[in-house]
Amino acid sequence: MSFQKVVGSVLFAVAAIASSLAMADDVKRISANGYEIAYVEAGQGDPVIFVHGGLQDYRMWSEQLPKFAARYRAIAYSRRNNYPNQTSPDGTPDAAADVHGEDLAGLVRALGYSKARVVAHSSGAHAALFFAATHPDMVVSLAVNEPPALGILNGLPDGSDMLKELGATLAPAREALKIGDVQRGIPLFVNGVGGPGAYERRSEAHQKMNLDNVASYQADATTKRPRPVFTCDMAKAIAAPTLLSATERSPRFFHRIVDQLERCLPNNERIEIAASSHTAPWENPGAYDQAVLAFMAKH
Repeated sequence: MSFQKVVGSVLFAVAAIASSLAMADDVKRISANGYEIAYVEAGQGDPVIFVHGGLQDYRMWSEQLPKFAARYRAIAYSRRNNYPNQTSPDGTPDAAADVHGEDLAGLVRALGYSKARVVAHSSGAHAALFFAATHPDMVVSLAVNEPPALGILNGLPDGSDMLKELGATLAPAREALKIGDVQRGIPLFVNGVGGPGAYERRSEAHQKMNLDNVASYQADATTKRPRPVFTCDMAKAIAAPTLLSATERSPRFFHRIVDQLERCLPNNERIEIAASSHTAPWENPGAYDQAVLAFMAKH
């Protein structure tokens, strides 16, 4: 290849990335299931929808969108009761994975698609599992990072002990959020699911994002709504290729959930993201993005 062509290719790539970044800053809104959802997008091609975890919003995926936009139409949205959507401590809890899963189905339809690839993290991954189990024909492929699908631990010999241990770990965070002490409750929660120091390792921008999205966790702490239970039988209904990711330094219960999903999902691959605790897309984006892109290229 000539020098001029090399330079031209590099300039084209830079322009494409710049264009993707510009598009990713343009917040759009769309109605899904009667609720206005904010989203950003970059790139063209087949859709890939990114679903954020708790105390997060579409901004969680700011590093991923330009990379995926080189090959796909990459769409990151904010789930119900998360910034910059309408929020309230009396609104939809973050753990209402069934509701968030139906919103994802509504978003796919509202965007004009019958199916999509989905990349999801934590409680967003829990919602994506409900979506995929309820609407299996709408899923091209699924990549889920450490979903808190606690129901799948029911009946395991160590399941009850793990759930009690998790409940005890998160109890101080829940009590703080119940009384509105978000400055104490947010770090307690993040460190409870990500391990000691997880909150302190986050950037100021990420910590601000956590604060911006505390309403759905306050709703979790006070709701009387039963938590939806994702089961092994539901996982068996998901025929689409599924990438399961766990992280090197995550609490034990996440690894046990992924163990069970690996056993129950009929078509899955499993990876571990090194040098990361729970939030792998932030903590080790290079390894995470490479693994997900390689998986999607095969499916």
